[in-house]
Amino acid sequence: MGEEGPARGTRRRGQTRRRLLDASFEVFAELGYGSASVEKIVERAGFTRGAFYSNFGSLEELFLAMWEDRSAAMIGAIGTALEQAAVSEPVGVDDVVEQILAMVPIDARWFGISAEFTAHALRDPALRTVIAQREAAIADALLPMVVELLGYLGRVIPDPDAFVQAIIAVHDGTMMQVLLDDDLGPALRRRADLFRHVVLAYSDVAERGSPAAMRETDRK
Repeated sequence: MGEEGPARGTRRRGQTRRRLLDASFEVFAELGYGSASVEKIVERAGFTRGAFYSNFGSLEELFLAMWEDRSAAMIGAIGTALEQAAVSEPVGVDDVVEQILAMVPIDARWFGISAEFTAHALRDPALRTVIAQREAAIADALLPMVVELLGYLGRVIPDPDAFVQAIIAVHDGTMMQVLLDDDLGPALRRRADLFRHVVLAYSDVAERGSPAAMRETDRK
């Protein structure tokens, strides 16, 4: 009985934090980071300013918590994709591209929020470092999946850093193009085609005797 009160309080605090994170996403998406305020977020969540400041020290801290939350969800999705890839091996590069695209879905609201906050962070060295670190964590989680998938095809990535940078560049650039294009079908096909070119350009056929080459030989 003595632990029931503290446990309930911890659970309630977690629920409050969750509602604030969800409400902040809605407010940031609708109004933009620059026009958002603590008052608007707590009003959306149904709390007071006291509830906000018992969980977050500032609007920036809240945003970074939301960024971390969404990053963790993406990394979790990558882990799920790895498990699925182990069950269903790709039969071609197009299958690998499909897996990559599934891991980096197009989300217009999140793209708008993150682009605006990134511009804000570029003026603040500390924030810029935090965002760069979290972007790197996502890339680090994505790379093993792609290495694994390409390994099934007997391909290797000689320069992983360059590969990840190219993937991120194509992802960010084509996402904006897709969101601005009224004809979604062709835009998505061009996006997939660019990803395919990157995968082929930044990977090589594995040398004979390497694990990737042996795996491809076994498949045949």
